[in-house]
Amino acid sequence: MMMQKHLSRRFFLRGAGCAMALPVLDAMSPAFAKASGSPTRVAFVYVPNGIIMRDWTPEARGAAFTIPKTMEPLAAHKDHMLVLTGLTQNGGRALGDGPGDHARAASSYLTGVHPRKTAGADIKCGISVDQVAAQAVGSKTRFASIELGCEDGRLVGNCDSGYSCAYSNSISWRGEATPMPPEINPRIVFERMFGGTDLAESPAVRARREKSRRSILDLVREDAASLQSTLGPTDRRKIDEYLTGVREIEQRIQMAEKQKTVNPDMEMPDGIPAEFVEHSRLMFELMAVAFQTDQTRIMTFMLGREGSNRTYREIEVPDPHHGISHHRNDEALVLKLAKINRHHVDQFRTFIERLAATQDGDGTLLDHSMIVYGSGLSDGNRHSHHDLPVLVMGGANGAWKTGRHVAYPENTPMNNFFVTLLDKMGVPAETLGDSTGKLADLTI
Repeated sequence: MMMQKHLSRRFFLRGAGCAMALPVLDAMSPAFAKASGSPTRVAFVYVPNGIIMRDWTPEARGAAFTIPKTMEPLAAHKDHMLVLTGLTQNGGRALGDGPGDHARAASSYLTGVHPRKTAGADIKCGISVDQVAAQAVGSKTRFASIELGCEDGRLVGNCDSGYSCAYSNSISWRGEATPMPPEINPRIVFERMFGGTDLAESPAVRARREKSRRSILDLVREDAASLQSTLGPTDRRKIDEYLTGVREIEQRIQMAEKQKTVNPDMEMPDGIPAEFVEHSRLMFELMAVAFQTDQTRIMTFMLGREGSNRTYREIEVPDPHHGISHHRNDEALVLKLAKINRHHVDQFRTFIERLAATQDGDGTLLDHSMIVYGSGLSDGNRHSHHDLPVLVMGGANGAWKTGRHVAYPENTPMNNFFVTLLDKMGVPAETLGDSTGKLADLTI
């Protein structure tokens, strides 16, 4: 049926102090016109303290590999998977600076730069791959990039053997002296995404809404009803599903704010769930909505700050994470760390499933994304910065062939992969950090 309504891709539902972006609708392309190609989204999901590599690394190479134990929660999405081995972040090594591997692991992870050893204000690292991408494509979206996390951390002071806390608590760097600290409060992320036209909403508007606790959806209800009356049945269904999903996120945040119990290892401010599972899944859901509505195409998410001592009682691991990462090959501790590794992947799975279930143009969000999951350490016990765990999920808009394990020569710079990733986004970058060229064998 020919529809007369044609919407801009930047159309918003509006209410008092609200501007709610919409997912891709049929009405956003002229009737019978071929839809333009969907943009490529990129996210980097970071886990701290390394991985038990025996349960991570596939034995076979190419498409014949068997999903290793830690990645089993993602088995249904093997066709969208690239496992890369042999990659190194040399900038994370001591290079004469002695202890401080956790600070260097996080700060070098997306930069490929060895950070200056200082606990003062004179921090120095390098621009990260996400921010290179944000500078190139960020003007096309509401937010150039979004940085999220699940653990709060200081940005000043000494957090690791003479290294500033800024190094351990950020993987995103806008410049050599400008870390991009992650936001850990789902309420704040939700309000920024839906609460106003600017990143920093008017304090007066936010205060009024906080006082009344009115749902953002209530504020845009009239505009939504008016729009839906002009759309075809497919677009009405898409909007109904989208608004239902947003309502569920909002309700989960409200539940978190009412919780009286807190994690015994940290005091949780309002809006932050006491339990890691609910916290991480809320953040992943917000990430999916940000991609779905094209509010940003670049995100980073730290499931934990580097050196994290979070405990995981929900999987019967009450031991501090960082402590058991130094397992000294004690099999009991190794098994506990492996459980944490798999637990993290299981939370990540919910994000991948959400992307795979969300239509985006002629495919799904997963088809049009590059999601990089990994850590700045491989063996946390020995603080190894070589042969890092690197998992890439998503079809990348057909940029490379997935469903494979690709092994590279020992000490291949991780930043060679990042330069290749930028190239597949259409972002020109001949070098980044310690890169020496682009990776081969990703498009075979």
